[in-house]
Amino acid sequence: MTLLSINWPHVWIVTGLGFLTVVSLLVFLIFVLKLLGIVITNTEKTPVKSVALETSASAKTEHAPLVPTSSVNDDLAAIAMALHLYFNRIHDTEPTEINIKSVEPDNSPWNFKLYGMNNLHR
Repeated sequence: MTLLSINWPHVWIVTGLGFLTVVSLLVFLIFVLKLLGIVITNTEKTPVKSVALETSASAKTEHAPLVPTSSVNDDLAAIAMALHLYFNRIHDTEPTEINIKSVEPDNSPWNFKLYGMNNLHR
């Protein structure tokens, strides 16, 4: 008859408060994440200031070839090297086996016979 000794109105109040707390915090988290998304998209839409290139009078009349910057050159070199290594099968291959060496310590608490299950009688 332990069911009769439980204060059921108190149980339902605690359960309801816990449920309402979790749901309200989830709704609050949704609003915070939506607001964060709006803030991030608004900061990405800010116009980027264009940098005017200094050109000489002769460069205005002639069409100068577009030369990629050094960071683009580095990226292109890395991609070219990766493709070269991949197609020539020079890339590093990792072994597919894992070898774990088993070490059995002499004084491990797991094999300590003094406190074993067989020595419980006194």
